[in-house]
Amino acid sequence: MSGVLEGKLALVTGASRGIGAAIARDLAKSGARVVVNYRERREAAEAVVAEIAAAGGIAEAVGFDVADATGVETAVKDVAARLGNVEILVNNAGVSADGLILRTGEEAWDRVLDVNLKGVFHCTKAVTRGMMRARAGRIINVSSVAGFMGNTGQATYAAAKAGVIGFTKAAARELASREITVNAVAPGLIATDMLEGMQAAARDMVTALIPLQRLGRPEDVAAAVTFLAGPGGAYITGQVIHVNGGLYV
Repeated sequence: MSGVLEGKLALVTGASRGIGAAIARDLAKSGARVVVNYRERREAAEAVVAEIAAAGGIAEAVGFDVADATGVETAVKDVAARLGNVEILVNNAGVSADGLILRTGEEAWDRVLDVNLKGVFHCTKAVTRGMMRARAGRIINVSSVAGFMGNTGQATYAAAKAGVIGFTKAAARELASREITVNAVAPGLIATDMLEGMQAAARDMVTALIPLQRLGRPEDVAAAVTFLAGPGGAYITGQVIHVNGGLYV
């Protein structure tokens, strides 16, 4: 593998499956060395690493919970000591706890916010010092169409993903003077294992709402992330790329 990201070190959180795994593969395809983060799915993360290696890329799996500030700091310091400073950070890790507001407990609310929003803060903070010293860096946060449109039964998830957008814009202004760009991608309905349990009739109904008349692929999101991480994204910061087939315009 070789390309526009040759030799760059990228950290992708929540990269053991779905969108995160696709992002890790695409960054590696463009030449980046990729740290594949996982929390519990070690075997799945190692399978992604093996796939990248088989294609000629460089990757390794590193386990930590993005919601744990100490764990994030320790892991990033270890990666920096062994591999060098993280030059590309993709904050992809996320969880959901769907349910109506009246049936959502505080524990579920806290966990979703801790992973989806606080995790972005923890990881960004951990890599920023090295990026500032190097006067270079790319941070790409994965938000969601839910953060813009909202969705019944997803108040917690939508709140967290909307918070990611606000954080992205503030961080972009704060870090621009050190040549660090901060952007977000907001996927729409993407065909991952999270949607596999949906009944065919429900999938058809949802797909009918999408002007392109199909669900997105993880690779569609990965392509946008790789663009922002590469030379084409050099003068783009504080922006959101919507990857949703026209569901939200």
